[in-house]
Amino acid sequence: MNRTKKIRGHKRIWKAIDNWVQNSKQLDLEYVKSNQRDYVKVWIQPYGNIPVLNSVFAPPKGKTRKKIIAGLLAIHDHWKQQLDKLNEPYYLRIWFYDNDVSNSQVVCALGSCLDFYETTFHKPKENKPFPSDALGLQWEYRYNENHYTLDDIGDPDEFYSFQDYVDNKKMIEKIMKDPKTRISKFTDNNGKTTTYYSEKHADVWLGAAN
Repeated sequence: MNRTKKIRGHKRIWKAIDNWVQNSKQLDLEYVKSNQRDYVKVWIQPYGNIPVLNSVFAPPKGKTRKKIIAGLLAIHDHWKQQLDKLNEPYYLRIWFYDNDVSNSQVVCALGSCLDFYETTFHKPKENKPFPSDALGLQWEYRYNENHYTLDDIGDPDEFYSFQDYVDNKKMIEKIMKDPKTRISKFTDNNGKTTTYYSEKHADVWLGAAN
C-alpha cells in the first residue's frame, strides 16, 4: 500500500506552473503538421514522479490545483487560436482528471490523426456531469481503463520471484472474473483474436471549445 507524501515548497511549485504554462502556450505548428498530433502534460515536479519506496505525492490541492487548471485552460485557448489559422478540421481537448489534475493533458490532432484519440477512452452508457464550473468548455464523460489479456499473466521466469508471479496471476484472474470488468475482443489483420479485460481506473472528462 502506498504512503502519501506531504508536498513542500509551494511557492517554488507555483513558479514552476507559471513557467510550464509560458513554455507550453506556443504550439509548434510545423511539428504538428509533420506528426499530425501533439500534447502537453503537467510537467511539474514532484507530480508525475515514479513512486519510491511505496510512497506517492498527494494530488494538487487549493491554490496549486487552481493554478494547474488555469494553466490547462490558457494552453488550450492559445493552441485553439493557432490551430484556427490552419483553416482545417482539428481535434483539441483537455483531458481532465478531477481526482488528480496533475494527470491532465492538452491534446491536439489533425489530418490523418484527426480520429486518432476517439478510442483512447471508453464511453460508458451512463453520463456523469462535470464536477465543477464548466470553465467555458463542453465536457464529455469517459472512463480511463487499464487493459489486460491472458498474456499479461506471463511466465514465472519473467518475474523477480515466483511469489511475484503468483501475485500478478491472482490480480489479473481476479480482474477477469469481476462482473464490473468490460470484456471486448479484437481481431488483427492475421486473423488472431485477442480478448481484452478492461478495468475502470479513473473518471476523465474531455473538454472542447463550444
